[in-house]
Amino acid sequence: MNNAGFAVLPSHAGVDEAGRGCLVGSVFAAAVILPAHFDLRGLTDSKKLSEKKRDELAVQIKAQAAAYCIARADVGEIAQLNILHATMLAMKRAVQGLEKQPAKVWIDGNRMPPDLGVPAECVVKGDAKIAAISAASVLAKVARDAEMYALHERYPQYGFAQHKGYGTAAHLAALAQFGALPEHRADFAPVKLVLAQGRLFG
Repeated sequence: MNNAGFAVLPSHAGVDEAGRGCLVGSVFAAAVILPAHFDLRGLTDSKKLSEKKRDELAVQIKAQAAAYCIARADVGEIAQLNILHATMLAMKRAVQGLEKQPAKVWIDGNRMPPDLGVPAECVVKGDAKIAAISAASVLAKVARDAEMYALHERYPQYGFAQHKGYGTAAHLAALAQFGALPEHRADFAPVKLVLAQGRLFG
């Protein structure tokens, strides 16, 4: 079955990103091609789902997708390119990493990566309108969270498992107390301020 209210074209890929607004770690993107018939109950914009539901759906999406790819741009690339262009790079990598070439790509938002090599269209709020974009948003978010859990294992004092790298009060307090990590995004204002004070972890 298909989820009611969603646009579905099995020749099209949906693309979305996760982690663009965070202060630490990579920015992730995923591309997903869904078949004409699938059963992904509860699928919607990943931000509207609980972490448990996202994890469950990620397994189902990977099992049911006609093709999918998860890609990222790391902290060094974010510093070199800026976050917007690094996000576009992650999206391009996700599309180019698909085992099956899509006839068209739907991209969540209003900015399109250059030189995708396939026809593409931006869809504002696409993660609530197009199933393949919703599926991509789930895969990108789950992959991004996995990176944060791994970082939490190395640096538990920063609380990455709780705030997932966003600029929460707890994260900013940890930055002020412990300094910036190599994994922090040096050109983001709160991190730049800490670095200007010479505050590095350790």
